[in-house]
Amino acid sequence: MVPEVYLDNSATTRVRPEVVQAMVVVMRENYGNPSSSYRRGQAAEQAVKKARCQVAHVFRAEPKEIYFTSGGTESNNWALLGAARARSRRGKHLVTTQVEHPSVLEVFRSLEEQGFTVTYLPVDEYGIIDKEALAASLTPETILVSTMYVNNEVGSIMPLADIARLLKHKAPQALWHVDAVQGFAKLPLFPHDLGIDLVSLSGHKIQGPKGIGALFIRQGLQIPPLILGGGQEKGLRSGTENVPGIVGLGLAAALLWEEREQAAAHMATMKRRLRERVLAEIPDAHANGPQDDTGAPHILSLSFPGVKGEVLLHALEDKGILVSTGSACSSHRAANSHVLTAMKLPPALVEGALRFSLSPDNTLEEIDYTVDCLQEIVPELRRIMALNR
Repeated sequence: MVPEVYLDNSATTRVRPEVVQAMVVVMRENYGNPSSSYRRGQAAEQAVKKARCQVAHVFRAEPKEIYFTSGGTESNNWALLGAARARSRRGKHLVTTQVEHPSVLEVFRSLEEQGFTVTYLPVDEYGIIDKEALAASLTPETILVSTMYVNNEVGSIMPLADIARLLKHKAPQALWHVDAVQGFAKLPLFPHDLGIDLVSLSGHKIQGPKGIGALFIRQGLQIPPLILGGGQEKGLRSGTENVPGIVGLGLAAALLWEEREQAAAHMATMKRRLRERVLAEIPDAHANGPQDDTGAPHILSLSFPGVKGEVLLHALEDKGILVSTGSACSSHRAANSHVLTAMKLPPALVEGALRFSLSPDNTLEEIDYTVDCLQEIVPELRRIMALNR
């Protein structure tokens, strides 16, 4: 029996047993509609309120600043479209980076078609935003800046404190959105301390359920809703609340936040072992993004020149090892990674890249098994590809 080694946790995570159990209780017992006035509905409403508090606690925010959505994509769409429309009379200039998630980049492309001007900031060879380019891009016409927290492909952490200082000095009128889907509850992020207006997050990246996310909206900021209807979420996100999903998100966030230091240390140890062994034992292998422990503890991008990443992915799958070539939201597209391309990596490194993403459930034994398999597979694939040229 081939063991399964799941190393694609940036695509999605296995739901924690405690979270599953809490969701089952809601589905089987507290199944009322939170908008109903009788006791079963009130019980569901209390469950939603508790989850809102749990998410807010991670941000050191107020519960009323948390709005539940269907996931990170909806949160990003709502934040960007809402902010652009709310401030459109003040200016038409928007700023983001070249390495954002597709659910951010596609929104900006849509906004360009609606008459907005967008600056797509470059990054360095480690995937970090060019701060000088950001400073030069900001004008009195800039109404919105969107920067991710943790890059979903290479694990680079954007310098949010530096960005905050630049925005405060050069564009205090601009709203600031942060896509924190890959960093939420794993790494500290306190929007009020940095002056962040909008933050997106998702449940299934933190061992919670799929189909649930949230958007932090700074108190006092008014952006229009995307979804109209019955007026749930204080009239800003209509539709009957996904109570099981909300409860699952809240509990997953609370559990991971409580364990974050231990979890981060464990994942960093595994990431270090994976990087060091691969670079030492597989000729010409290359680590993309941060080259030390400055990156996120759970994401590592490795390239194997002379091998196509997609082919290597399936060869590893035959050994029970599940990884990805990049963002799961664009994995079915034939184009190379826009993140690695923006980092100006050579074509051989872009073509031969795989993303390994960890969870606290992974083990060092799984890492060693993965490297042993890579040692066996990579030379054979290189030999085959060389013969087919």
